[in-house]
Amino acid sequence: MLTHAADGYQKLGKIPPSIEAVIQQVENALKDHPKLAQIFRNGYTDTYEKTMFRLEDGSIFVLTGDIPAMWLRDSSAQIIPYLIPAKNDPQLASVIAGLIKRQCANILLDPYANAFNAAPNNHGHRRDKTAMSPWVWERKYEIDSLCYPLHLASLFWKRFDKDPLALDSFRNELIAAVEKVLDVWTIELNHDTQSPYRFQRIQGPLGLLAFIDSLPRKGLGAKCVPTGMIWSGFRPSDDKCVYPYLIPSEMFAVVVLKDIIEMFDDQDFIIEKARSLFTSIESGIDQYAFYKHPTYGQVYAFEVDGLGHQLLMDDANVPSLLSAPYLGYCEITDPIYQNTRKMILSAANPFYFEGKFGKGIGSRHTFPAKNRIWHIALSMQGMTAETKEEKWDMLRMLAQTDADTGYMHESFDVNNPKHYTRPWFSWANMMYCHLMLDYLDIKMDS
Repeated sequence: MLTHAADGYQKLGKIPPSIEAVIQQVENALKDHPKLAQIFRNGYTDTYEKTMFRLEDGSIFVLTGDIPAMWLRDSSAQIIPYLIPAKNDPQLASVIAGLIKRQCANILLDPYANAFNAAPNNHGHRRDKTAMSPWVWERKYEIDSLCYPLHLASLFWKRFDKDPLALDSFRNELIAAVEKVLDVWTIELNHDTQSPYRFQRIQGPLGLLAFIDSLPRKGLGAKCVPTGMIWSGFRPSDDKCVYPYLIPSEMFAVVVLKDIIEMFDDQDFIIEKARSLFTSIESGIDQYAFYKHPTYGQVYAFEVDGLGHQLLMDDANVPSLLSAPYLGYCEITDPIYQNTRKMILSAANPFYFEGKFGKGIGSRHTFPAKNRIWHIALSMQGMTAETKEEKWDMLRMLAQTDADTGYMHESFDVNNPKHYTRPWFSWANMMYCHLMLDYLDIKMDS
C-alpha cells in the first residue's frame, strides 16, 4: 500500500480552495437534502485526499481505492469531475497534467496492461501466463484502458479552450502514447494472425482454477474473424469477453480517434492512422453490431465475433451500451440508442435486477451477480437520462443504498443494501459526484 514519503510517494495535501468552492456550491443547492450533500462532499474530497500521490518524478499516481494499483480506466474517470474547477486553478490543472503524464508513461511501458504499480516492485498478479513486467499489476488487454487516458487528455485540452499550450507539460509523452495506441489497435484488427498478446490465469479467487479469467485457445481468445473492429480480451469490468468485439469499447475508440484527429491536426502520420482506424471501426459497427429485437426493434449488441454470434446484454462498468451518449458516440435521443436503452433496462438484459431498494444494471464481475446492481450503473443511467426527474430519481436511489456509510460502493443487494462489495471504490464515488454536478448544471462549459 502507498503510505508515506519514505516510500517515495507523497499525498497531495489539503483540498485546494477551487474544489472546496464546488462543494460549497453543491451544498448550497442541497440545503434541504443534507444526506445527498454529505455524500457529494465525501466523494469529491476522497479522490484528492486519499487516492492521489505525487511520485518522485513529479507525476501523479491514482489508486482506484482499496487496491494498491492504478488502473488507466479508473484513474481517468476519477479525475474527470475535477476538470470543472481546474480551469481557474493552475495547481489543480498541473496535478491532472501530472496524471496524464504518468498514464502515458504506463502505456509506453506496456499498452496491453490495464493496471500498474507506482514502482517496478513486482506487485500484483505475478502468476499470470502473459508477458508481465515489474511495473504491471495486471495485464488484461482492454480497449477502454487505452481510450480513457487519451479521452482525459482531450477533455483537458477542451477545458482550456483547445489552447495548444495546455498540453505542453506532457505533449511529447502524449504523442508517443498516441502512436503506441494506434499501432496496437492496427495490430488488433487482425488479432489471430498478428497479435503477440496471450493471457491465462493460473490461480483464481478462493484457490479455484481461474477459468473465468483465462482466455480460451491457450490464451489467444475466443474464435473470431476480422471485422474491421479492434479485438479485446477483456471488458471494462476486467472480465473476459465472450465474443472479442466489444461494441461499447468500439464506440469509445471511435470517439477517441475523433479526439486524436482534432488534437493533432498538425501531425500527418498520426492523422493518417487515426482516420484509417476510424473508418474501419465505424464500418465494422455498421456491419456487425445491430440486432433486430422482436420487442425493442433495432438495438446494439454488446459483443460479437464476426461469425454470426451476438451477445445481448449490458454491463455496469463504463464504457457500456448505456453510456454511449455520455462517451460522445451518439445523442441521447438517437432512436437505436433509445431502443437499446429500453432493452438493457429490462429483464431482456440478464444483468438487470429489481428489488425492494433498487433496480438497475449489475455485472458478472461481482459474485454472486444475481440481484446485485452497481452504483456506477445507476449514476450512468442518471447521466444519460433525458429528464431532470429521472436524474433526481437516480440520485435518491444512490443515497438510499449507501448502507448509511456516506459513500458509494461497487455493488449492493437490491433487497438489502447493507450487503455490498468494496467499501472504498473511488470511481463509484466520483460518478455520483459527476451525476450531481450534471443535475445541478455545473458543467465543464460553465
